[in-house]
Amino acid sequence: MHGKKYRDAVPVTPSAGFGRSSRWRAPCPGFSRCPHHDDPRRSRGTTGLSEGRTSMFTVCPWTTQRSAGLRGAGESNAYFRRLVAHGTTELSVVFDVPTRLGLDSDSPLASGEVGRAGVAVDSLDDMRVLFTGVPLERVSTSMAAGAPAAVLLLLYQLVAEEQGLRADRLTGTLHHDVVTEYAVRDRHVFPPEASLRLAGDLFAYCRAQLPGWHTLSVSGRALAEAGATPAQEVAFTLAEGVEYVRTAVAYGMDVDDFAPRLSFLFGARATLLEELAVLRAARRVWSRVLGERFGARGPSSRMPVRRAVRGLAAVLGGGLGYGPAPGVRAIAGGRAGARTVEAVEAAALELMLRVEELGGAVAALGQGFQKDEIERVAHHGRRRLEGDGPYETVRLDPVAEQRQTERLAKLRAWRCADRVDDALIAVRKAAEGGDNVLHPMKRALACGASVGEVCDTLRQVWGAGFQSAV
Repeated sequence: MHGKKYRDAVPVTPSAGFGRSSRWRAPCPGFSRCPHHDDPRRSRGTTGLSEGRTSMFTVCPWTTQRSAGLRGAGESNAYFRRLVAHGTTELSVVFDVPTRLGLDSDSPLASGEVGRAGVAVDSLDDMRVLFTGVPLERVSTSMAAGAPAAVLLLLYQLVAEEQGLRADRLTGTLHHDVVTEYAVRDRHVFPPEASLRLAGDLFAYCRAQLPGWHTLSVSGRALAEAGATPAQEVAFTLAEGVEYVRTAVAYGMDVDDFAPRLSFLFGARATLLEELAVLRAARRVWSRVLGERFGARGPSSRMPVRRAVRGLAAVLGGGLGYGPAPGVRAIAGGRAGARTVEAVEAAALELMLRVEELGGAVAALGQGFQKDEIERVAHHGRRRLEGDGPYETVRLDPVAEQRQTERLAKLRAWRCADRVDDALIAVRKAAEGGDNVLHPMKRALACGASVGEVCDTLRQVWGAGFQSAV
């Protein structure tokens, strides 16, 4: 603008709450730093990072994933094979609501929902059909699986073994943020403590068996869509991350080994600077929490922000996964952006402290803290974010549902019922004790046990989390 000053760089919006007019300063070339943090260790590429690495978009390429959840496994498989034939290496599976609730397709609670908002997977046979002809060693698979994520990952591993692949060659990400499910949704499979137990068993299992998997993606986006402010989204998302890290550490895992297996999803905001501020504040707070609370030292323990953010703000904020942007650097140093980041960071830290005073994310959930806080601001004129995720809802297809239930009936008819019963008894014993439940779960699924039967066995021991029909 040839020296012309311009104002209102941070417009006040219904979702900002703290924006002020300010001058905008162009980023300095090279290794510019946030003016509020003069520590030289905070230059790009360190664990104190908030802006992103200078070369992060060339060293760590953006991920682009194509989602599928088309009624039955056969339809989704055809879509996956077309994508792979055209060079796709990132696949994303969205399971239908009954599957994400650990219900079989023939359950009365699943009636009318089978295959509507994703693909129905009841057994190893369905997972086998879903990935027939897909070279699993050449693709990274993301699964929106909910609390039964461990069951579905085991089915995926069994299919890979049938293809002659070693488990350590498989890569992907699991979306099973059960804490968020309790905070903003009414779909609960197990009680919170039991869900954390299952998550901990999954973390330990993946460390030994599936080292290439990101074992959890923590979803702040769901909180944003429920009406959370930027500070609430950052605070409650990272508080959940702390809960999961604490669980992993309790299982004997090193924080610098576990933290890189986490990824985070944040919602797209109304303004560019606001969305940028959420990402930067989250990265900064997470780095601080990991270092001060858990003693993390590894550079790879910094936050990988993936997907669910819009392109330009994702680039500026340091995101890694909305769309390809090779050679683009994250910017830093603008006064408007710095002020917004500082405001989000301060408010988020205050909320996180309140969560810790209540005993952590799960204990706070039991007291309704997160839900009450979000509803308080959502009911005072804040605009909820519109969901733009991969979930594809199709019209009810009674024929497809009948076909799926018939497949399940045939499975129960030809399998060895005694072997399945014995395997489920082993699952129950592990759930009652302290053994990792994934090992007997894998044997049960290999014998022909269904997703619903395995989850029902766990519910008999741990209790049921969801309280209403699908």
